[in-house]
Amino acid sequence: MSQSPIFLRPVFQDRIWGGTALRDEFGYDIPTETTGECWAISAHPNGQSVVALGELQGKTLSELWENHRELFGNVAGEKFPLLTKILDAKKDLSVQVHPDDEYAGAYENGELGKTECWYIIDCKEGAGMVYGHNAESREELVSMIEADEWDRLLRRVSIKPGDFYYVPSGTIHALCEGTLVLETQQSSDTTYRVYDYNRKDTEGNTRDLHLRQSVEVTKVPHTDWQGKPARNELGNMAITSYVKEKYFSVAKWEVKGEVSLTQDEPFLLVSVIKGDGIFTQGDLTFPLSKGMHFILPAETGTYQLDGELELIVSHV
Repeated sequence: MSQSPIFLRPVFQDRIWGGTALRDEFGYDIPTETTGECWAISAHPNGQSVVALGELQGKTLSELWENHRELFGNVAGEKFPLLTKILDAKKDLSVQVHPDDEYAGAYENGELGKTECWYIIDCKEGAGMVYGHNAESREELVSMIEADEWDRLLRRVSIKPGDFYYVPSGTIHALCEGTLVLETQQSSDTTYRVYDYNRKDTEGNTRDLHLRQSVEVTKVPHTDWQGKPARNELGNMAITSYVKEKYFSVAKWEVKGEVSLTQDEPFLLVSVIKGDGIFTQGDLTFPLSKGMHFILPAETGTYQLDGELELIVSHV
C-alpha cells in the first residue's frame, strides 16, 4: 500500500447562511450560490471525501479507515475520528451547542460528540462571533432563553484574521456574518440550535430549535479556554501550535523556502490555506496550491516542502 500523500476531493454543503467565498477565495466549483461548507477531509456518512488520484483513486476515506488501517498507524476506533471543514459564513450561523461523546452516543444513534476549533482565515472588519454565555446556573440559562434575553445571555467577542478558538462540546457559540474559517472537529454532524434570529428559509419556514437538548448539554457556567498559541521558528519554517487536547492537536505551518520533515504521527491532516509549493517524497513530486487537502499516512517517512505556503495541520 502506497505511503504517498492521499489527496482528497472536497464535498460541499448548501447552507442558509452560505455564500460564494469558497469559489471566490479557493477556486472551488461550488454547487450553489449559498454554499456554506467545504467538507475537505471527511469520512462522515453525510459527506464522504474521495481520493482524487493515485492507486487509491475513487475510494472513500471511510473505506480506507475500515480496510487499510495501517495507513493511519493502526489507530483504534470504529470511526475515523476527525473532520476538516472550511466554512463561509456570509450570514450569521444559528447560535448552537454540541453534545459530548456520552450524550451523542446515547441520544444520537451512536454519533460522536463534537468538540471543534476554528482558525479564522479571513473576516470583514469589525467581525465578531458568539462564544459562551453569561448564565450562572442552569435555571438562569432556562429563564433567559424563555424570556428571549439573548443580549444578556450571549457573550460576543471580536475576531480578526489569524485568530484561533477552541470550542469544546457544551460551549454555546456561533460564527457571524463575513467570516471564513477552517474548522477541525470530531467527526460528527450533530448540532443543537439554541437561537436562529427568528429567520425563515426560502419556503417561509423557521428552522427547528433544540432547546431541551441544548439546555441539557450546555456547560454552566461557561469558562473560557486558557490555551495560548506557541510559535517556534525552525529555519525556513515557523510552526504555531494552537491546541493539544483530548481529540486533536492543531498547528499552522508557515513555509518560506525548502524544509525537510519526517512524519512521526499516526497520520496528519493537511490543508493548504495560502500560497503555492511542492511536496517531494523520494522521486515523487506533487504540486501544492491553496485549497488542496491531503493526508500524510503513518509510513510517509522523510519528505520535503518547498515554496511559500501556509498549512493547517492536525492529528489525533
